[in-house]
Amino acid sequence: MAEPPTGTSAQRAQAHGRHANLCRYHDGAEVDGYVDDPYHRVRRAVAAGLMAEGVTRRGPVLELGCGPRGMLDPAALPGPVVLADMAETALRTARAAAGGRALPVRLDATRGLPFRAGSFAGLLAGELIEHVYDPLALLRECHRVLVPDGLLVLTTPNLAPVQDRLAFLAGRAPRQVDPLHPYLWLHIRPFTASLLRRTLRRAGFTPVALRSNEVGWRLPGGRWVASRRLARAAPGLGGSLICAARRHGVPPPPHNRV
Repeated sequence: MAEPPTGTSAQRAQAHGRHANLCRYHDGAEVDGYVDDPYHRVRRAVAAGLMAEGVTRRGPVLELGCGPRGMLDPAALPGPVVLADMAETALRTARAAAGGRALPVRLDATRGLPFRAGSFAGLLAGELIEHVYDPLALLRECHRVLVPDGLLVLTTPNLAPVQDRLAFLAGRAPRQVDPLHPYLWLHIRPFTASLLRRTLRRAGFTPVALRSNEVGWRLPGGRWVASRRLARAAPGLGGSLICAARRHGVPPPPHNRV
């Protein structure tokens, strides 16, 4: 399996994506506009629940790409919460929303995480991995900063929800790869459930749970219908992928095998 190239061209691609994302999300208004929508409210609650239930050690928990409102409730966790984001304005808002019970850290996740190995008992990254040029490098950094058996929880839009699977058979592109969409064009690394699991394993993680928020369908008249029960039964068909994984072993070294 060939891995993303390194060198000047890769650095330029990372820089371009970094600038585009910062322009879109610098003040948190984009995220703040949708987190109360039921679709995202369920996604965030499921992810936070997996973290609260799955952290087995006392120690800090890191939320990467927290935006203006983090998903984690510090009172539900055995250790302190660290909120991290590239956008300083959004980070200040997130700290205020947490009532001062979380430590804010401004960082760029594409440049490596400025923490010592084994610093965190848990790490949550919501709607982040699809925005980065080299998700494998990001996951390896997550692996490094987690304690052994530490918990990683990721959420990312599903490239293959049920409606898009049928649309693809009719020759229509999945929604997540629409370059004309106002913000989905920033989703440069879309995932299916199987690809997400495979990438996590390549980075040294063992997936332990896969969830989704809802399986939805837009009717011809425009009405949106959704099922939480179906999402629990078949999360790979849902709109969001919510995956929990354990840090086990040492990830294999990067290589470029065709």
